[in-house]
Amino acid sequence: MRLSSNLIHPILNASVSLPSSTSSSLTTRTSTVYSERVSFSKNIFYSRNVYVGKKMVQIRAQVTTETPAKVQKVSKKDDEGVIVNKFKPKEPYIGKCLLNSKITADDAPGETWHMVFTTEGEVPYREGQSIGIIADGIDKNGKPHKLRLYSIASSALGDFGNSKTVSLCVKRLVYTNDKGEIVKGVCSNFLCDLKPGADVKITGPVGKEMLMPKDPNATVIMLATGTGIAPFRSFLWKMFFEKHENYKFNGLAWLFLGVPTTSSLLYKEEFAKMKEKAPENFRVDYAVSREQTNDKGEKMYIQTRMAQYAEELWELLKKDNTYVYMCGLKGMEKGIDDIMVSLAAKDGIDWLEYRRQLKKAEQWNVEVY
Repeated sequence: MRLSSNLIHPILNASVSLPSSTSSSLTTRTSTVYSERVSFSKNIFYSRNVYVGKKMVQIRAQVTTETPAKVQKVSKKDDEGVIVNKFKPKEPYIGKCLLNSKITADDAPGETWHMVFTTEGEVPYREGQSIGIIADGIDKNGKPHKLRLYSIASSALGDFGNSKTVSLCVKRLVYTNDKGEIVKGVCSNFLCDLKPGADVKITGPVGKEMLMPKDPNATVIMLATGTGIAPFRSFLWKMFFEKHENYKFNGLAWLFLGVPTTSSLLYKEEFAKMKEKAPENFRVDYAVSREQTNDKGEKMYIQTRMAQYAEELWELLKKDNTYVYMCGLKGMEKGIDDIMVSLAAKDGIDWLEYRRQLKKAEQWNVEVY
């Protein structure tokens, strides 16, 4: 059963008899008192004698319950302003690379690059969407390369704040296959090798699963591994680095980022500035698997770090305005399930069923690869 944070708020209509200053008789004053998070049966009467000085005063209260009107949620997917598939593979948008910078240290296991492309406002995306990239050249069959989707790493305003650019966070894919051959991912290497001024074929934008919640007072829990940080950078820029007439974030943004080494941490300086700017509204916890362990000596993966806050996270997940977003490697979700199953069971809740309800309510959003 789905828990609701909209618990019944009882209204106590108390008729209190108090001594009158002009008469020995008692006058009656009626007041309404609101109580938080307490549930009562309907039409219960309470009577109690209390003493004011040497005089006895009788308090008689009738308690009734009224369920407050539930605020109607607005689906992020129903926003008419969200555009998808404006540009398709046969007619992509041709942008230009403005800048391309390696953002991992030289001793990191693998390279990750942050790149910015021009759109001139022609690719109107939202935070949480993706774009497709078609690498230059042809495949082994002589056909154009197929597009590869990448989560957008910039807010809708873009890194320059003019709504005319789009940014990506891309890891260069290089691995050794079963035959001992070094294989390079076509699109990731194309992107990481781009020079400023080069053309880029862009499709999309696509996707509504990872769109930000509309509620500016929401709790947004973001779980990322590696370049899965991309959509959350876009969220956080809008929340903490930008000013909007119709949006001011007043909730809690809690980021968990998992990487193998400290040298692999992405956008750490930006997150530090956000934390300094809004310490009450932003929390960030890193899980560095090859360098950190928990009390049991286990490697610090993202689910290991989350386990340290398991009960706090579970309490947040009971609320109607908590939204979970997950982006990164497959297997993340299972690790989080393992944490939550036992906690939910303590409250008599089947976690897997509860998670299904969260997903239906757009409060559990997953994009893994």
